[in-house]
Amino acid sequence: MLGLKLATDPRWVNIVESNIEEILTDHAWCEQKAASNAISLVTYNSELEELVTEMLVIAREELEHLQMVHDLIKKRGLTLGRERKDHYVNELFKFMKKDGSRKDALCDRLLFSAMIEARSCERFKVLSENIKDEELAAFYRDLMISEAGHYTTFLGFARKYKDNIDIDKRWKEWIEFEGSIITNYGKSETVHG
Repeated sequence: MLGLKLATDPRWVNIVESNIEEILTDHAWCEQKAASNAISLVTYNSELEELVTEMLVIAREELEHLQMVHDLIKKRGLTLGRERKDHYVNELFKFMKKDGSRKDALCDRLLFSAMIEARSCERFKVLSENIKDEELAAFYRDLMISEAGHYTTFLGFARKYKDNIDIDKRWKEWIEFEGSIITNYGKSETVHG
């Protein structure tokens, strides 16, 4: 369904298991950034009622996920660390087209968002299937389902709001680009790292 070019090596979970506090802190900040992204889409596209309505739902869900991760951190006696840079997301951001119409920019921002959600969904699936901690396995399985829904929502809106863009062609370009950079990741205990 996700169409990603490269699957995450399940051995990445061994790295994650070596530092649960780090993955949870990074995950919490990923949820915060996802909520902020949805709010930004509302801010810059307030005239698109259907998009605004759905982005508000996603922002709320992402904040709920942040709360869930924070609760898990506290329950385990861990500490929410400082925000981490997400080099993977920063590389994807550079691939976004900055020219064209407002609708063109919106569509590429939606594809950027879909790409992040697709990879996060895939990583959560790998975690849910391979982590030894049963509580975290169930936690990431539930979140994987939510991320899949967000991925399809962003992709659907890109298709809805396209003007003269071939969304399927542009999505294939996103998939190819992501496949070329993901080989640099999967070596640290972060969601995209």
